[in-house]
Amino acid sequence: MLYKGKKGEVNSMAGKEAMIPLLTPYKMGKFNLSHRIVLAPLTRCRSYNNIPKSHAVLYYTQRATHGGFLIAEATGVSITAQGYPDIPGIWTKEQVKAWKPIVEAVHEKGAIFFCQICHAGRASNYAFQPHGEAPISCTNKGLTPGLDGQDWSPPGRLRTDEIPNIVNDFRLAARNAIEAGFDGVEIHGAYGYLIEQFMKDQVNDRTDQYGGSLENRCRFALEVVEAVVNGIGADKVGMRLSPYSKGMEAGDSNPEALGLYMANELNKFGIVYVHVIQKRGKAIKINDKYETPYSLLPMRKAFKGAFIVAGGYDREDGNRAIADNYADLVAFGRMFLANPDLPRRFELNAPLNKYNESTFYLSDPVIGYTDYPFLEV
Repeated sequence: MLYKGKKGEVNSMAGKEAMIPLLTPYKMGKFNLSHRIVLAPLTRCRSYNNIPKSHAVLYYTQRATHGGFLIAEATGVSITAQGYPDIPGIWTKEQVKAWKPIVEAVHEKGAIFFCQICHAGRASNYAFQPHGEAPISCTNKGLTPGLDGQDWSPPGRLRTDEIPNIVNDFRLAARNAIEAGFDGVEIHGAYGYLIEQFMKDQVNDRTDQYGGSLENRCRFALEVVEAVVNGIGADKVGMRLSPYSKGMEAGDSNPEALGLYMANELNKFGIVYVHVIQKRGKAIKINDKYETPYSLLPMRKAFKGAFIVAGGYDREDGNRAIADNYADLVAFGRMFLANPDLPRRFELNAPLNKYNESTFYLSDPVIGYTDYPFLEV
């Protein structure tokens, strides 16, 4: 199948005709990518005692290609950041040391590797917190007990004077990630975790400068971005957002305005990319264009850096997103987990392994982690 680019040209590379859009090169800031297929950050729960383990070397290198772009799983910025068992962290020297051989192995494959830095906020419980304390958030409203099968604990509302310390945790985590060898960091501002708890009006009920108006609710997020950019440089920073998501009971009354405001504000810092999650589901035809009912086009048009989309894309949807200039890159999660050679399978239009949801979060260092088969060619 021939795909036409924005100006009608047929995409081709290295003498290959009909190169699918997902396999065309792209320059993301200073990084030269050989294709547009990104490994999305995936919670794996296999970093025992919050320290990355050697089995992660195989997991990430299986999915690394020369000029490919990988985003590591959500990695805690501090001792209060955990929301699930065995999530890696990057706030101690021991954790930094443990990440180094993993990052080096990915670089040996020629791939670009960013660390997603994260704080779960209220999406946690006493067992994951130091001394059994309450999780922290912008609010003291807890998640509905039993939501997603988890035992959530009521959070404690951060005082205004405590917030700069959390901002600084992100800055230090970003610096640690660079020390570990990562090419950059992705700030996790999505999926109902701490940064999004501040941004979304369904959660944020503050009356200080971090609550109320859209600008106030986004203040914490943008202070984190500023601190991280000042700490490591804008050319090494991306951010993940999910304005339309209602996950972790973090919905917003005007997600369009939230997404557009953040896109415009992030431009002021010159970060290298924004990574936006759409609602899962197929695109529908609107005015001869295929779009999801909740279009990211306003954000895409507003943001000046690289624009990554994610959310249940398949080969066809991903190719269309690139060909129609809806996105620069497409992140694949479950599909990339189950198919470590996903770029090769897309190139050949080969059959795909099915993912096994029951093994996503096992603590096993092999099953559901590094045991998905490669294509036999």
